[in-house]
Amino acid sequence: MSKFPNLALFAGGALAIAATAGLAVSLADRFVVPMPEAAPTVAFRIPGGGAPEVEVLTAAAQVEPAAEGSPEDAAEAIAGAGQQETVAQSEEMAAEVAKAEAEEGAMATEEAAAEAKPTRRFGLGRPALPEEVSAWDVDVVPDGTGLPEGSGDVWTGEEIFAEQCASCHGDFAEGVGNWPKLAGGWDTLDRKDPVKTVGSYWPYLSTVWDYVHRSMPFGAAQTLSDDEVYAITAYVLYSNDIVDEDFTLSHENFLEVEMPNAGGFVIDDRAETEYARWRAAPCMTECKDSVEITMRATVLDVTPDEAAAASFEQDAEAVNAAVDAAAMDAPAEPEADTAETTPPAALDADLVAAGERVFKKCKSCHQLGAGAKNRTGPMLNGIVGHPAGAVEGFKYSRAIEEAGNAGLVWTEAELKAFLAKPRDYLKGTKMSFAGLRKEDEQDAVVEYLKSFVAE
Repeated sequence: MSKFPNLALFAGGALAIAATAGLAVSLADRFVVPMPEAAPTVAFRIPGGGAPEVEVLTAAAQVEPAAEGSPEDAAEAIAGAGQQETVAQSEEMAAEVAKAEAEEGAMATEEAAAEAKPTRRFGLGRPALPEEVSAWDVDVVPDGTGLPEGSGDVWTGEEIFAEQCASCHGDFAEGVGNWPKLAGGWDTLDRKDPVKTVGSYWPYLSTVWDYVHRSMPFGAAQTLSDDEVYAITAYVLYSNDIVDEDFTLSHENFLEVEMPNAGGFVIDDRAETEYARWRAAPCMTECKDSVEITMRATVLDVTPDEAAAASFEQDAEAVNAAVDAAAMDAPAEPEADTAETTPPAALDADLVAAGERVFKKCKSCHQLGAGAKNRTGPMLNGIVGHPAGAVEGFKYSRAIEEAGNAGLVWTEAELKAFLAKPRDYLKGTKMSFAGLRKEDEQDAVVEYLKSFVAE
């Protein structure tokens, strides 16, 4: 139904819809009908299916219906009276249509532009300033993209690491408690419990730099300068025996550092080679009636069971008490004959100096010199040539005590073998240090230890 009142349908070659208050004229039926009210007449004609023509006839353009005369005369009178105003009204309407079309085109252009933009704008905030974008743009990728200019050497890194990192990672990156180890683990990746460190596992040096710069130190992220990050990274490399002690890391030689496990990763092709097997229909027949636990985790120090932990502590105390009792009942060792002593051989001063530098990896646990005390590890004055597990006042692991009771003496050769790989040399030792893989470092440390005699 039309929304226009008083509609009449004109037939006779052109379709027209007229809303009239004064006359309704039908050329097909040949009659003129008087209407009660006077109002403008609007006619829409679509000649031959083309664009619509609009005519607006006002009340002034209408004529009174005549009692005499033919319908053709009435129609001509109506057309003649309103011709001039019809033209003016048509031009105005055409202008309005053109304006509407222009506005619609502009709106379509705006919508197309909005769709082409990557994000919508909601009128909140403001565009980020270049320096603000730069502050967040801190990522570094394996090819060196993102690295800032700067440099840092191993020994500067050792000092910064001791101050900023050692509380969690240990003075020589061996880890403290359950905090991550950053050094060692070279031969463990094929074991059930691999030790994944920077040296054993990480394939890209950029990951080390990026992580330290972005997230460390704990609780004070992004407070380190670029040079400090280079220095810490250099020290971590040194702790893993990847670089020498005189190494300086910079943006210029960064890509020259080769990580030990760089070739240990492969492209993940499981989507092509394995997913089809995993996603097959599961077997739902011949299931077991019950499930039994056949094995338990070997590492229980992350979320330990409280009862099991208490039982373990009780067992450890009982073992230690038994060891102490056995030591008290053991016959006293004969005093050493000090009437004749072999004078110590002359020390190599350069080797002692080198050993002092390497010993920085050990000083968080061991003390040397006047007033040295037992800490996490025993004090080491006079350790060269000393029986194993015999420093007074220190509580050794059962492994060291048993080795000492079996006659182990820390000769130069035994010390070097122990320092190379402590856990491989003596199973069950409490010493968490990964070891000194380089023979010249082993020689240097032993020579340095020889320079401290028992008090």
